[in-house]
Amino acid sequence: MSFDYGKKRIGIAIGQNITATASPLEIVTTKNNKINWSRIDFLIKEWQPNQFVIGLPKYADGSDNPVTIAVKSFIKKLSARYQLPVHTIDETLSSVAAAERTKSNELLDAVAAQIILETWFSECP
Repeated sequence: MSFDYGKKRIGIAIGQNITATASPLEIVTTKNNKINWSRIDFLIKEWQPNQFVIGLPKYADGSDNPVTIAVKSFIKKLSARYQLPVHTIDETLSSVAAAERTKSNELLDAVAAQIILETWFSECP
């Protein structure tokens, strides 16, 4: 399961290690910087992932940007809550690639999560 974390929306995708494929799942909205953990709980119970992949935003020079800190906080909470391995991968241009794949703004963040997971499948063992 992968996440494209944003302060207003979290795109979620699900994938299959054997086929190295991923599909957009849904977008979970946040309200007043509060994550909708009950919805994420439901999705994790339903899909039963064995690991998480999170897109980690960075500046072009590799340094952290303001969103990086929020993503790292999300990673800590996700790891503590579900006790599953969490992997990060550079998410540079995932939103741009997602916009090229879909014309639906409603699916954009979930498609970005799909691209993050597909990138992880192609770059990581």
